[in-house]
Amino acid sequence: MTRTQAREQAFLLLFEQSFHHDPIANRIADAAEARDLHADDYALQAVDAVEAHLAELDECIAAYSKGWRIERLSRVALTALRLALAEMRYFDDVPVSVSINEAVELCKKYATQDDAAFVNGILGSVARADGGETT
Repeated sequence: MTRTQAREQAFLLLFEQSFHHDPIANRIADAAEARDLHADDYALQAVDAVEAHLAELDECIAAYSKGWRIERLSRVALTALRLALAEMRYFDDVPVSVSINEAVELCKKYATQDDAAFVNGILGSVARADGGETT
């Protein structure tokens, strides 16, 4: 499984989790049963990072989403932002530009061009503020 595929797997699990209030482990178990999911190690690490740092990630998203309350963001955009920010902050082996690009591509696939542009803008602003590369 490629890193892009593992990231998409993590994205889908996190998206499903956005409709529930129980531990992410339940989504993983449900997905394994319902669609024979065999979660990749990277996907599991990414999902765990988002779950462990959810409040911090949401605080960052809220701070950069000027004029938008986090509750008003589409679930796809919010999930892509959470996943990308977790990668940017907690995965040293993933270039910031890759995290941003992959989040944008997930939005293009599962949402709208407007969501993709919004996610790109937020993540670019965070990367610049954090002193990370964005190209």
